[in-house]
Amino acid sequence: MSENTNKKGLSKLFVWSHATSVNGGAMAIAATIASYFSLYAQEQIGITAAQLSVILFICTLWDAINDPMMGVICDTCNPRWGRYRTWFLFPPVLLLIDMFLMFSNPAFIQGNQMAKCIYVCIVYMCYGMIVTAYTMPQMAILPAMTLDDGERNSVISIGAGCCALMFTIASTFNSQLVELFGGTGEGQHGYRNLMCTYAVLAIVSFWLLYKSSEERYVAPKSAEDGGLKQLKYVFRHKEIWPVMVAWCLAAVSYGFMFTSSVYYAQYILANGRIDWASVATMTEEASGAYIGGMIGGTISTYMGFISIGALISMMVLMPIFLKVFKTGYKALIVSQILTIICYVILFFTGRLNFMYCCILSFVATAVGSMVNALVNVLVNDTIDFIMLKEGKQLNGIISSVKGFAQKCGNTITNSGMLAVLAVAGFDAQAGPFGQVPSAITATNICRFLIPAIVSGIILLIMIFYPLKKYFPEIAEMKAKMAAANKAE
Repeated sequence: MSENTNKKGLSKLFVWSHATSVNGGAMAIAATIASYFSLYAQEQIGITAAQLSVILFICTLWDAINDPMMGVICDTCNPRWGRYRTWFLFPPVLLLIDMFLMFSNPAFIQGNQMAKCIYVCIVYMCYGMIVTAYTMPQMAILPAMTLDDGERNSVISIGAGCCALMFTIASTFNSQLVELFGGTGEGQHGYRNLMCTYAVLAIVSFWLLYKSSEERYVAPKSAEDGGLKQLKYVFRHKEIWPVMVAWCLAAVSYGFMFTSSVYYAQYILANGRIDWASVATMTEEASGAYIGGMIGGTISTYMGFISIGALISMMVLMPIFLKVFKTGYKALIVSQILTIICYVILFFTGRLNFMYCCILSFVATAVGSMVNALVNVLVNDTIDFIMLKEGKQLNGIISSVKGFAQKCGNTITNSGMLAVLAVAGFDAQAGPFGQVPSAITATNICRFLIPAIVSGIILLIMIFYPLKKYFPEIAEMKAKMAAANKAE
């Protein structure tokens, strides 16, 4: 380990740049893509739900596979700028380039459905690889900076708050921001300009993270332990497998929460808010403006409740949960119980009243969305566990395993939801009020029933959390590491 010691603490610049790197401009991009890209690709580029389902399955599956590769690179390579810090310099620039391409609709793919599919597949796959290139090192740098669980949890909590804030902005005000940055439709590039702006913000945050980070607790590399064989130190412990499932399902829970919300608002809630009797008396132009306004208002209002719920979850409730319950797995148990209750009620009663649905969805999001951040505490638990059992520091590998599990969850979310809708007869070209009843039912299932089932499985894993019995040994190990570091 280096000569630096944990008593130096974490600088404010590191804390805030760590929080606003993955969870700042990059998170605004992730939020927009998660909530709106599938509709953008269908409505603006002209890809069908079935085609997009296949594309997202291919891309997110590859994205999951390349995560362990990135972890191996992080833990085995030794670039001049740092084992983990190097990756804060170049990938964010590539993100800017890819956002320009992803939200363009170039002339050479017009009129050719296969060309459209190939183009979207390439730019989406590149996006996933770029995210992997900066996310794995960002997770790995925190335990390399401090051994103190309190400091780690504090940084994670601040990052979670930034995540929720950017998700709130990007999800709730997407329509207004797109219009502000140039609008939509032929010849208008609001989406592209907005996403490139988010990417520039991400570049600034990652470069500040590079400047403020150090690799204080990085063990020397072992020549015989290079490459993918390092994965054996993780996978041969049966205690890790349930944790991986929890990482995967947390991504499914969080992903369905936001991705399905836009569909639910547009294809279920908006229909119940329109006065169809009045529409029948309007001119075609007036009725179109009225219906369009009601759909846009419904989406903005509902996503506002969801996003603000996530903001409160991350910035207010999650720190309280961690303070009261001390550990991530206990906080997860309580949050998942409350989430299941809310989702089951909403599945059966959500369509009865718009404002009732918004308020209860807000509560469900407030107690449920912290799952995506709380599982990051489990990453630190796993890093410490492997250090205890193997005597090896595999921050990058374990972060990549978590990333692999999360991307598997993203695959289930992205392609799975679209596949369910496609099988149920969903057709984006039919509009909000032209969907068959089975598509409406499937939308309700995706919004509430599937996340409730997923939360139930996470709850069971946390009740029997396999790493908790090692906490006393881990605490003793870290005390010895800190003492040895001070003595150097």
